[in-house]
Amino acid sequence: MATCSDLFVGLDCTIIGDAAAEVNGLAYRSDAVQPGNMFFCIVGLVVDGHSFAQDAINRGAKFIVAERRLYQADTSQVTVIIVDDSRKAMAQVASRFYGSPSADFQLVGVTGTNGKTTTTYLVEQIARTHGKRTGVIGTVGVEIAGERKKSKHTTPESPDLQHMFAEMRDAQCDVVAMEVSSHALDLLRTWGTTFAVTAFSNLTQDHLDYHHTFEAYFEAKALLFSSDYPAKRVICIDDKWGRELLRRCSAADDWVITTGFDASAQIHPVSVEYATDHTSVELDVRGRRVSFSYPLVGRFNVSNIMCAFGVGKALGYENEDIARALSAAPQVPGRLERVHAKADGGVSVYVDYAHTPDALTKAISSIKALTSGRTIVVFGCGGDRDASKRSIMGRAALDADFAVVTSDNPRTEKPEAIIDDILGGMGEGEGRFEVVPDRREAIARAIALAEPGDAVLLAGKGHEDYQIIGGETRHFDDREVAAEELERAFA
Repeated sequence: MATCSDLFVGLDCTIIGDAAAEVNGLAYRSDAVQPGNMFFCIVGLVVDGHSFAQDAINRGAKFIVAERRLYQADTSQVTVIIVDDSRKAMAQVASRFYGSPSADFQLVGVTGTNGKTTTTYLVEQIARTHGKRTGVIGTVGVEIAGERKKSKHTTPESPDLQHMFAEMRDAQCDVVAMEVSSHALDLLRTWGTTFAVTAFSNLTQDHLDYHHTFEAYFEAKALLFSSDYPAKRVICIDDKWGRELLRRCSAADDWVITTGFDASAQIHPVSVEYATDHTSVELDVRGRRVSFSYPLVGRFNVSNIMCAFGVGKALGYENEDIARALSAAPQVPGRLERVHAKADGGVSVYVDYAHTPDALTKAISSIKALTSGRTIVVFGCGGDRDASKRSIMGRAALDADFAVVTSDNPRTEKPEAIIDDILGGMGEGEGRFEVVPDRREAIARAIALAEPGDAVLLAGKGHEDYQIIGGETRHFDDREVAAEELERAFA
């Protein structure tokens, strides 16, 4: 435990009360407060944590961190710390409370719209092959030295994140690969964290319900490459956003390695051969040729492989050792994952997390390159999320030979209303799609339409084993349902 003054030393704040008292825990939800905890009043997107200060005090909080005086709470028996930004203070204090754990291992932060999850798994594979103890934090969950846990957010809130880092430090992890979301950067969840390497994959439309503009979305991602997070940089320069990051990092005299399909990138492909269950590449790595095969498919995974290769170089590993590690790359849950069933009638079914227009386009392109027959896509869009991308997703789905429009996670929206938004982008595809709102029925319909040699892509949910309808979370796993429907159709 640390004292209040220890946690806030050097920070711009006003402490009212006993600064020498010890803090035994941190909380940002009043219903999670334990006696002796420090409670942070966070100004959220919907509610203001200052309104819950009294509830936190009633539950035993002895310290309240706030951005203003709390006139509606009885603070006579607690210590109040007034700060300019309670989120930033929470992140900094959380790091100190757990002993700045991210400085005790090599932390790799991966950001971008698509490819984060796969890249972190590949980085973990590289490090583990080199005999390192590893950790992973991201969309699929958390892994600490081989032990898996679930996580509610791609990048957890700062006290939870620093606690995870502390667990990883205590488990003697050497390398940790973490997905870093734009929300996390904008909301300062990673503030006070020490990175060894930061990597950028790409930027395509997503989260504009939160960021509103592409420029704001990019600037949130770009924070990970600013002077607030000094580190070695790995940047894919296949889009203009990556090239802008390169310009900024070069101007700051950062250590940078670039990746991309263009020959100007320091890591780029000389040749690529795609197969149904693997890919063979020859990469030019800073002028040296490296050839190897890996058990992932699709053009977009070449980008992920190159990004992970760049991270491996930034961590100090040799080309041949990185290639050897990637040759045994793991199947990432729900990322172009093949569904296996006792009977499939010659129909290939793949599950992918593609939930943005660009990701859907790339996933369909990858499946078409692997398939001799038709490609049928089943997809929907999430409710209570960026509605502006729905019609664009509809247009992207027309890259397939046939599309079945269905429900994803409608949350509090009506599935039919979401589907109507999607159909607004499919006007040119008359006769090449149909609507089946129930997701299980949609999967069954796609399999019924498929003939031997065809492929079915189930897009949008990937690794998720649930469906959120209204306020209810129901078990639903595309992989399980697809296997059941394959066997029902062909057994």
